Amino acid sequence: MRAPPEPVQVVKGRRDAALERLVGGVPFIAFLGIRFDRRGDELTAVLPYREELVGNPLLPALHGGATAGFLETAAIVELSWTAMWEDLEAGRIAPDSPLRLPKTIDLTVDYLRSGLPRDAYARARVNRSGRRYASVHVEAWQDNRARLFAQATGHFLMPDAG
Repeated sequence: MRAPPEPVQVVKGRRDAALERLVGGVPFIAFLGIRFDRRGDELTAVLPYREELVGNPLLPALHGGATAGFLETAAIVELSWTAMWEDLEAGRIAPDSPLRLPKTIDLTVDYLRSGLPRDAYARARVNRSGRRYASVHVEAWQDNRARLFAQATGHFLMPDAG
C-alpha cells in the first residue's frame, strides 16, 4: 500500500521556500527588484518598473543593461530551478545545503524594440542541460506576450554535482 500524498500546503510551502532561497542567494536579483511568479514548475520573472531602470529618458526606454541583466537572471534561475526540481519534489534538498548556480559562458541578447516604462516579464526555456553545459532561451515582453521586446540565448557552465 502506498503512503498518502503530502498535503498541498506542505508541497507548496517546500516549493516556495526553495524558490525564495534560490532567489535570495543572488544579490543582483534584489538590486534589480526582480521577483518570480511560480505556477507549479513554471516560473515567470517579473521586473517591476522603476525610474532608475530608464536608460533613455527622451523616449523613455528601459536601459539595455537592465534588460540584459533581467534576461540573464531569468535564464540562470530557470536553469537552477529545473536542475533542482526532481530533488525538490522528492524532498532530498536540505534547507541549509550550499547553493551552486550555473556560470554564464556567453549571452546573446536581441533587442527587438524599446522597452517601455512599465513592468516587464520573461520566461526561460532550457534547450539542453547536461552535467557540464546548458543552453537556455529567454523571451521578454511587457503588455502582450506575443509582442516581445527582447530575447536572449545563453550558454552556461553547470556546477559540480558534489
